[in-house]
Amino acid sequence: MAHASPSGPPAEATARGFFGVFRYSRRALELVWATNRRLTVILAVLTLTAGVLPAAMAYVGALIIDAVLEATGIAKDTGLISMTRVFTLVALEALIVAAMAGAQRGISLCQALLRAQLGQRVNLMILEKAVTLELAQFEDSEFYDKLTRARREASSRPLSLVNRTFGLGQNLISLLSYGVLLVQFSPWAVLILVLAGLPSFVAETRFSGEAFTLFRWRSPETRMQIYLETVLAREDNVKEVKLFGLGPLLLQRYRDIFRRLYKADRALAIRRDGWGFVLGLIGTAALYGAYAWIAVAAVASRITLGQMTMYLMLFRQGQAAVSAILSAIGGMYEDNLYLSTLYEYLETPVKQKTGTGHVEGPRPDDGIRFEGVSFTYPGADRPALKAVDLHIQPGESLALVGENGSGKTTLIKLLTRLYSPDEGRILLDGLDLEAWDEATLRQRIGVIFQDFSRYQFLVGENIGTGDVRYFNSGQRWRDAAEKGMADAFIEDLPAGYDTQLGKWFKNGQELSGGQWQKIALSRAFMRTEADILVLDEPTAAMDAAAEAKIFEHFRRLTRNRIAILISHRFSTVRMASQIIVIENGRVIECGSHEQLMQLAGHYANLFSLQAAGYR
Repeated sequence: MAHASPSGPPAEATARGFFGVFRYSRRALELVWATNRRLTVILAVLTLTAGVLPAAMAYVGALIIDAVLEATGIAKDTGLISMTRVFTLVALEALIVAAMAGAQRGISLCQALLRAQLGQRVNLMILEKAVTLELAQFEDSEFYDKLTRARREASSRPLSLVNRTFGLGQNLISLLSYGVLLVQFSPWAVLILVLAGLPSFVAETRFSGEAFTLFRWRSPETRMQIYLETVLAREDNVKEVKLFGLGPLLLQRYRDIFRRLYKADRALAIRRDGWGFVLGLIGTAALYGAYAWIAVAAVASRITLGQMTMYLMLFRQGQAAVSAILSAIGGMYEDNLYLSTLYEYLETPVKQKTGTGHVEGPRPDDGIRFEGVSFTYPGADRPALKAVDLHIQPGESLALVGENGSGKTTLIKLLTRLYSPDEGRILLDGLDLEAWDEATLRQRIGVIFQDFSRYQFLVGENIGTGDVRYFNSGQRWRDAAEKGMADAFIEDLPAGYDTQLGKWFKNGQELSGGQWQKIALSRAFMRTEADILVLDEPTAAMDAAAEAKIFEHFRRLTRNRIAILISHRFSTVRMASQIIVIENGRVIECGSHEQLMQLAGHYANLFSLQAAGYR
């Protein structure tokens, strides 16, 4: 994959992102507040406390030094001060130090607890949003990059932004308290303290923008790395990886992607740390210039030794506070950029569900009608379906025949409303599918696709996914398994319906392809209310005799329902009362097996070719 080298973000985007810092800080704070209000309040109080205490410690430290000097007769204003005052001040400073340590520990504890809760909350927000999205969005590579960025990075950023916001508040309070004391020495000292940290702050903000641009630029390659990890480390891929010798090839591709990403990371890190060092020297020069200034003032007797110690400590800690403040703002800017990917994903428009049909349409005996239905996948050059017309009455069975890619599965996706037609309409019981309540519509349809999921769940749960209302119903499992002809082999498994499937978990059992297909078939029968059953080549892993037996059994069970079959085996297809042949998205032939054979067209030719293979 060749990519242009990433450059810094445009000035307008940078400014917009920078000034949007506090907008996302507010949203992040609202998110933390909603996650745990008590912890948020405790964190705020501890942050305020930790911000005030350092200046108090510096002030008490100065009093201790001056008190000791006075007690030993070194100070100008001599006089004996009882050791009680010295010990009292020392004890007071010890209490302040203990309080600071307690506040920092408390902050760390609150952050750890909030990190766990907030991480879970954000991940749930991402997944809850995913549940509401359309199939077309998941099949869009740009949207998938957006989802990947949200899951990989943005889920940790809200707490980071909140921590930086509280840290900013803490250091601002500390700086204000330092300034109150330091201004007594000179207002210029306060100004120097603030200005000395600006150069490194500007550079850090600039490089944060570059890091974010790099992050967005390499999302597709990062996703490819994740995919290669999956191919190399998943049990369902390992057979082909070993047999075809793909390991070295895929590992080399993985290394090549890393090298490209590392090259960009290294260049950014070198620039970032190099400029950070050079500009940081300005702050160091300001610090030691202030040291010299304060030392000269002490030598000239304009301030006491205790005050000199306090001002030096205030300037050092003040510079650290300024650096922390500017770093927090720069970090908040960076977090703001990454949070934009999270909210960009969370604010993805969702198609409004307007259907309200819950019971039946105006013509319940009309079945399913496709009227002039055309559909093109997003980004595709040619339609997957073109001007399709068909009618399936209740109690009828329909078989779809055609080459791979002809549009058979697309027709099923439109019927189940995973997609909506670009032209024409689909009616159920005389009512447009768009007018049906989506949940009600899908309860009426039991469908098994050829690429059905093999869940790493218990056997019964794998069947129960067919109707989540009865996901844990043992009796429903058994009834559905009997109809799907899976009960016989399930009873022979170590724990029957409670047997763990797959190899991801302890004692997991793997099934054969044919057994998995019977599990999938049983899912369709979990929906006892479904009057439309669709099988999209779910028996491809079975031999012809087993498939014929399954479909004969299926036909008996669906006698009063609409049954739609997709199969490449014409011995099975001929059982259907109606057969349509699809080619390049168009219906080219329609009729019963006998009618199509008499027509001597495409279907008859395909049937004869397949039949010849069995002679």
